This record gives sequence, C-alpha cells and structure tokens, in this order.
Amino acid sequence: MIEKGKISLVQLNILVMLFSLGSAILIVPSALSSVARQDGWISAVIGVALGAGIVQMLVILDRQHPGQSLVESCETILGSFAGKLVGMLYFMFFFLLASLVLRNIGDFITTIVMPETPIQAIHVLFLVIIVMGVRLGLEVIGRASEIFLPWIVVLILVLVFFIIPQIDIDRVQPVFEMGMNKIMYGSLSILGIPYFELVVFLMILPYVNKRQKAGKAFLAGSLLGGFVLILITCLSITVLGWDFTARHAFPSYTLAKKIRIGEFLQRIEVMMAVIWFLTIFFKLTLCFYASALAIAQVFKLSSYRPLVLPLGMIMLVMSLVVYPNIVYFREFSSHTWTPFAFVFGFAFPFMLLLLSKAKKAVGK
Repeated sequence: MIEKGKISLVQLNILVMLFSLGSAILIVPSALSSVARQDGWISAVIGVALGAGIVQMLVILDRQHPGQSLVESCETILGSFAGKLVGMLYFMFFFLLASLVLRNIGDFITTIVMPETPIQAIHVLFLVIIVMGVRLGLEVIGRASEIFLPWIVVLILVLVFFIIPQIDIDRVQPVFEMGMNKIMYGSLSILGIPYFELVVFLMILPYVNKRQKAGKAFLAGSLLGGFVLILITCLSITVLGWDFTARHAFPSYTLAKKIRIGEFLQRIEVMMAVIWFLTIFFKLTLCFYASALAIAQVFKLSSYRPLVLPLGMIMLVMSLVVYPNIVYFREFSSHTWTPFAFVFGFAFPFMLLLLSKAKKAVGK
C-alpha cells in the first residue's frame, strides 16, 4: 500500500466538510442566484439533498471493493488496460480540479485583497505550502484539519451572529416566482461544486480507520458542508439581495463587509477571507494528493512522494493557462463545469458500480 498513514472517522468527517466548503463558499451563492434569483436558497436545499444521494452512491461503490482506492477498483472491475485508462482520466480530472482551485485563490487575492500583486507570486506561495502538506502525507493533513476546525466554526458563527440584524426577509419574496424548472436548474450549480467533486474521497476512504463506519462519516461531512452553503446562500440573498449576489463574483466576502456594530466593529470581512483560505487549503491539498496518488497507483510505484514536486511545477503553469480571466471562469463554472464533473462524479462511478455488481452476480 503506497499510503501508510491512517485518518480517523472524525478527521474524515472534517475533511469532507472543509472540502465541500472550499471554493463553493464564495462561488456557489452567485451561481445559484443568477439562475433562481431569490429562490436560490431553495435550489441550494434541493442541491444538497441530491448531493447526499450522490455521496451514498459513492459509498456503495467503495464498499464493493474495500481497501482499494478508485484507481485500483477501476483495474479490478475493468481489467488492466481499460482500468489504467480510466485511472489516468481520473488523474487528469483531479489534477485539473487542483489547478482550477489554485487559480481561484490567485483570482480572489489579486481581485479583492492585493490587486497590485502578480498572480504568479500568489500561486507560488500557496503551492509551496500545498507541496509540503502533500509530502507529509494523509495522516498529517487529517490532524491539521482537527486543529483548524474550531477556528473555522468560530469565524462562521461570528459572521452569522453579527450579520443577523441586516437580514431583510422580504428579499426572498415572492417564493417560487421562478418556477420549479429554474429552481432545479439552479441546483445543478451546487451539484457541480462541490458534490460531483467529492469523488476525490474514493482515493482516501481506503486509509480510514474503522472502515465499516467510513460511509456514515463521509455522508455526515457532506451534509454539514451543504448546510453551511445553504446558510451562506440564504444570508447573501436576504442581506445583499439576489441581484447583487448574482452580479458579484464573491458575494459572501461582500456579505462580511456589511457587518457594522456601532462605530467600533465594522469592515471585518477578513474573517470571511480566513474561512475561505483555510477551507480551500484543504480542498486544494486533497485534490493534489489524490492526483499524485492516482498516477502512482496507475504505474504501480512504491511511493507517490517523488512525483509531488514535479507535479506541483506543472500545476503552477497549468493554473495560469487553465482560463484567461475571472469573467471566463464564471461562464465556465456556470455552464461547462457541472456537465464535465458529472461524467467523473456520477456517470463513471455509476457505471463502475453496475459493472461491479454484474461481475459479482455472474461470479456467484
């Protein structure tokens, strides 16, 4: 087994929740509101419910071949050649996802926080930390998530508590104005980011202690992350209005700017930035880890660690060319990413699950 480390059920739960928030906490409210307008919160609820079904399907696939990662399961189900081919496709998906997440970080910082700083410098600084984390292994990543979770929870609670006075419930009316078609179409945004992307955890589940309970921890983490996304979407719509939320690239960051308690507590949007930096750090680390582990397993290497630095250098370049600007990314994430992620996050796993059950049935 390439990865010698193990993580606990609690650490898995935390990692899934942080991964689910990741880039979604800044991007999803805008995507939902642009389609479903003031009914975006309903789209979020439906999306989380559908996402739970997707996670359950991934758990069932994992239980078909306990102890094997997604790439190893592909070879068991499809045979050596086809299995390696699908394994390489998953490596490219994980690697592309990691590159996109790294670019999200660069865009956010150069757009909102430090507009004079070259995006390349931001990418290099973040990538150094990510490479260090991945080389240290899954066990260290899991322990780090336990350390940072209390800070993230406290910051989210502070954000929610202080923004409550700004809520205007009239901004969600009239309810169901857009009709169910628009609401269902809007829910696809939250399926694309993050629920289809949770297929990454099929590379991690084999290294969880108490494997028989890993599925419940996986599902619970995805639901906790989904609840926070619903909450942030509701706050964005009721405080900023659906039109502002839809127009702005990072509405939840702007949401934190609205906090104003008297004349002494205001402009504390740095809280939102800290929440996002921490959650997206874990999402990027897990995507990069999964890509390195996938290619190592495809080629039967004894360790993935020698691949981490060269893959990091390639990802640095790829993150700069993966899309030209943030306007392009908004169109890409709204119309292209969800069907693309559907192939890897649902279609392939569903096909593998059917084939696996068919092989076992024939074997009996």
